[in-house]
Amino acid sequence: MLPMARTGLFLIALVCASAGLGAFERALDARSLSEAIDTGQSRLGAARARFHAAYHVVVTQSPVDYLEVVTPFRRVALDAEAHANAGDRLYGQREARALLGDDPSRVDIVIELTFHPMNNFIGVPGYSVNLLSMPGGEPILASQISRIPRFGPRLSGMPLPYPYTVGSPALNGSQPLLGGSLVATFDGQALDPQGTYPIVISDSGKELARARVDFSKLR
Repeated sequence: MLPMARTGLFLIALVCASAGLGAFERALDARSLSEAIDTGQSRLGAARARFHAAYHVVVTQSPVDYLEVVTPFRRVALDAEAHANAGDRLYGQREARALLGDDPSRVDIVIELTFHPMNNFIGVPGYSVNLLSMPGGEPILASQISRIPRFGPRLSGMPLPYPYTVGSPALNGSQPLLGGSLVATFDGQALDPQGTYPIVISDSGKELARARVDFSKLR
């Protein structure tokens, strides 16, 4: 029989390895909340990285670099991870439920942008973000889109900042606006947990980029 410490590590690894499997959960029950918390608090960095990788979609259609999907399950995992990194490992279901608040099914699509260095933007442009129903249904519109500027270069290989404080202030106005983030919020109750949705980023009706997200492979 494995010693208790090794058994605990094994169980945490099992949770982290399985957290990216199964369909997207529009509502988290007590068991799912516990699994999300365990995923975020795991000391196994490689397992956490594998979990987050399932929610990262490379786009590389200028100006869109990539996008991150944040489901309720991943939101709790990210929050628990942020607390653990700050030395707070007392995070539990009460904190997770408070985080989800009165919008427990919320899904965020975080879109990372890089602009041409000679751009004349004074802020992140008013790009729209829609999910396309399959097949041929009406677009699912974002309930809100937050725009976060980025001055200076992005640090490559960095995980999704959480909370979404991607922007950094310019130093005496000397740094150009080189990119930014769009945080598009959707009602998870409107999504099929087994569905695959094209995500379309547009500027005044002109499509800039699109990617596909398979919610059956997320939680």
